[in-house]
Amino acid sequence: MQFSNRSTTTRWVLIVISFLITLLILWNTFTFLQIYKNEERMKMELFAQAQKSINNAKADTDVDLPFQIITNNTSIPLILTDEKDVVLSFANIDEEIMQDTIQAKSLLKKFRNQNIPVKMELTRGQFQFVNYADSPLIGKLKYYPIALLLIIFLFGALVYNFYKTSKIAGQNKLWAGMAKETAHQIGTPLSSLIGWVEIMKADNVDPTTVEEIEKDIYRLQNITDRFSKIGSEPSLELKDLVEETKNAYEYLQSRFSKNVIFAFKATENEIPIMINPTLHSWCIENLIKNAIDAMKGRGSVSVIIEDDGAVTKIKVTDSGKGIPKNQFKTIFEPGFTTKKRGWGLGLSLTKRIVEEYHKGRIKVLHSEVDKGTTIQISYKR
Repeated sequence: MQFSNRSTTTRWVLIVISFLITLLILWNTFTFLQIYKNEERMKMELFAQAQKSINNAKADTDVDLPFQIITNNTSIPLILTDEKDVVLSFANIDEEIMQDTIQAKSLLKKFRNQNIPVKMELTRGQFQFVNYADSPLIGKLKYYPIALLLIIFLFGALVYNFYKTSKIAGQNKLWAGMAKETAHQIGTPLSSLIGWVEIMKADNVDPTTVEEIEKDIYRLQNITDRFSKIGSEPSLELKDLVEETKNAYEYLQSRFSKNVIFAFKATENEIPIMINPTLHSWCIENLIKNAIDAMKGRGSVSVIIEDDGAVTKIKVTDSGKGIPKNQFKTIFEPGFTTKKRGWGLGLSLTKRIVEEYHKGRIKVLHSEVDKGTTIQISYKR
């Protein structure tokens, strides 16, 4: 517990430090942007003074310096206008744009939205205005904080995904370890039960009773085999999908009350598919049990196998309470359950067995609230 708390504290400290560093970078970027904008403003004021000097210069006045100031502006777009917004000159703007009256007015409006025009008085009562936009460099700097935030967001998403994946991997190892340990623990009393069955046979106990006990022992062996396979790559065998599905179906059919009406339909021909029989029967049993739970032990369950030569489909249909559309994918997530009891692992394990081990697909084919649900497993031939 102490190690966990320390790890959590360290993680939060790193998050806070990263957040502070991000704020510092953004603040410095904003400050630098404002400094650069102020410098451009000073350049435009200097440009206005130079323009005023040239306009008011006498014949013998040296205007080399003002002219040099004006010509040195090679980056800041500007439009020189009079009081009536008549364009007198422009710089660093495409000439075709300025020849179009509508585009020129739109551009002038854009400049004034970005920066307050620099006002210069040529003579008393006569004014001109230097309308200017931000230079391309400032335009790029404006997007720098957005790009930085995007990079930080992507980095955060990557860290979160890595953390989540590591956590899920750790949980998977834990579940696999628990499953294998459960299989190991069941194995000891199971061996004793097999011995007791042999004693019962020797004592001439009713064969029917012994046969039923043997079925349940075989069932326990099957469950032990299932749990031992969790977390390891199972071996696949070429089996008749119809027969393996029917075996799992018939086992459950004989152990539920008459309140549940069972139905099984399949093709007469064999459907040979590479599967693990133990895990496949687990999938079918999970789906049938969930169907019966959804009906609260009263209703109808059907298992239908369809095959078109390319894809084999197993459909398990019930007359239960149904599933809302927004839960069609959620029901296969670990821990999801609508029951008061249970850990919500049945359908999650079923999905893993079907899709990861058998390379098939499982989905909610159809469902209506209070009418029933059909879940479909698909295998490519």
